[in-house]
Amino acid sequence: MELRNSLTFQNLINAFAGETQAHVRYQLLAATAKDKGLFELEKTVQVLVRNEYTHARMFYTAIQSADTNTFANLNVCSGYPFKEKWDFVKNFEFAAQNENDEANFIYPSFAQTAKDEGLTNIADLFERIAQVENCHMNQLNELRNQLQDSTMYNRATPVKWKCSECGYEETLNQAWDICPLCKSPQGYVMLELPE
Repeated sequence: MELRNSLTFQNLINAFAGETQAHVRYQLLAATAKDKGLFELEKTVQVLVRNEYTHARMFYTAIQSADTNTFANLNVCSGYPFKEKWDFVKNFEFAAQNENDEANFIYPSFAQTAKDEGLTNIADLFERIAQVENCHMNQLNELRNQLQDSTMYNRATPVKWKCSECGYEETLNQAWDICPLCKSPQGYVMLELPE
């Protein structure tokens, strides 16, 4: 089937719009982390910002490949989540829910449509991005848990904390408030996240 006249083409348009929105939502989340002095958390979220941008770019490229001519208008016709309010911790939960929807429902459905239409390269694109979104969901849930339970810089058992500014590290239950070596605030202590 020709991509331009397929359901997959509309799915690509909707996915591009969704990834673009996620990119901006994560920029807002990163800015809030920075405002709170959580500089390593900001860096972590900025990786998600970059990932969502790249996903949008990949969908954009697939849309471009549908026709050598320009498109006068691409209709975006899909619902998009708008759960976030100015509750920093809760927004991590909402972001994880959105990633779950993409990973386990939206993109698998889009991949199946592409397969049914014989567009296996687009199906593969949706499936691979769904895998990444699942990793995002797990990471966002972990960050939310650490913020909610105050365990981001405080653990029941000693862990190795490392300053991202100077490299100083020490094994303790709780990360220092001020780095003993370079005097950077706690927000520069690298985060402990599962793979």
